[in-house]
Amino acid sequence: MELDTIDVQILQLLTDNARMQWKDIGAEIHMTGQAVGNRIKKLEDQGVIKAYSVIVDELKLGLTYTAFIIVHMNTANHQPFIRFIQEREEVMEAHRVSGEGCYHLKVQVFSQEQLNQLLNEILDHGNYILNLSIQEIKHQHPVMAQRKRMKQ
Repeated sequence: MELDTIDVQILQLLTDNARMQWKDIGAEIHMTGQAVGNRIKKLEDQGVIKAYSVIVDELKLGLTYTAFIIVHMNTANHQPFIRFIQEREEVMEAHRVSGEGCYHLKVQVFSQEQLNQLLNEILDHGNYILNLSIQEIKHQHPVMAQRKRMKQ
């Protein structure tokens, strides 16, 4: 599909602010809001505009690092470790697993220092393997997943 200069201008404005009103876009490119809306609808129908999204500033939320930690226990007595992870707010999920390691943890921390402190405390219970998340590909709330299964 060939885009003309007006389509490109609309796309640039929407890229900067996907919530921009059609009339405001029209004022920028000297068109009516309705004409802009028609062009946007055409771009959506042709698949040029696939979706509108929200980009969250994780620093403002206070959660900047997501890590996955595989823990190999030093002892057969896991109760002190279980109490430890239950008390830690940065441990979002903890699973006892078969296969690689004894436990898999999902943690979210504010800083590298906080992660280092947690890792040092884990060493009191066992050894670990650390994996840092560099991009979340999919996140689905368990309730929503259950609703989808129930509809099938």
